[in-house]
Amino acid sequence: MTASHFQIYSRHFGLRERPFSLLPDPDFLFWSANHTKAYAMLEYGIATLAPITVITGEIGAGKTTLIRQLLRAAPRDLRIGLVSNALGHRGGLLHWVLSALGRDVAAKLPYARLFALFETLLRDELAAGRHTVLVFDEAQNLSARMLEELRCFSNVNGEKDELLQIVLVGQPELNRIIGQPRMLQFAQRVSAQFHLHGLSAEAVRGYIAHRLKIAGTEREIFTPAACNLVHLASRGLPRVINQICDYALVYAFADDLTAIDADLIRDVVADRHNLPLNLDGAAASARAEVQAPSLSPGIAK
Repeated sequence: MTASHFQIYSRHFGLRERPFSLLPDPDFLFWSANHTKAYAMLEYGIATLAPITVITGEIGAGKTTLIRQLLRAAPRDLRIGLVSNALGHRGGLLHWVLSALGRDVAAKLPYARLFALFETLLRDELAAGRHTVLVFDEAQNLSARMLEELRCFSNVNGEKDELLQIVLVGQPELNRIIGQPRMLQFAQRVSAQFHLHGLSAEAVRGYIAHRLKIAGTEREIFTPAACNLVHLASRGLPRVINQICDYALVYAFADDLTAIDADLIRDVVADRHNLPLNLDGAAASARAEVQAPSLSPGIAK
């Protein structure tokens, strides 16, 4: 979906900006119960100087948006380095880390020299009154060997000086890696942990209304039945919700509609084969509506 698509439907619905962009924008962050708990765990891990904090969730659950909020709200006494999609071998990880902390180094420096630079940087930050936090997004891409290297990084912390905390954010596969018997020492360093689930049906209705309000309208564009079908098709995952709703606004504009009902959502689900949709759930909802016509469309007992 491009900016031109948004320009097509923006005036039609009275919107100032695109409500269902896929960008992880903290301005649109919807504080569902799950997202509130996940963010509270991030804050708890940092506040209690947890050596390692782990936040997991399905693809599109809103993990990166929480990271962006953390970066935005971080106090001045925190130095946060963000590492995204780190891949590499021993030594390569240190290059990613040093770069995230603003220190680019030559590619062929020996490992001992790299680690000395890293430890000096951490101590300089502490001397300046700042605590260092390394955040790894898409951390499921880190191999067991790289995770073990991260555990060794945390050894720089002494009895009195807490120089470094590590936050890992990734897909459920990360928990499976950490749960392996050979990762026992790493798992014992994890002091704060949370898994981010998809939104409930009620939360999806609130999420859609929230994003529309931020974008410029408080009018109910999506009917309750449409919201329920979005929930079933998306499994409550914000990224998929955004994709469905964005296309639905285009479809509605094309048909000169001012409201989006379950039938239109069903058309989007049927047409968008490239989306990771829960088609079985959406189909079950449609069957339930046919079998129970006395109910409002898409509303369960």
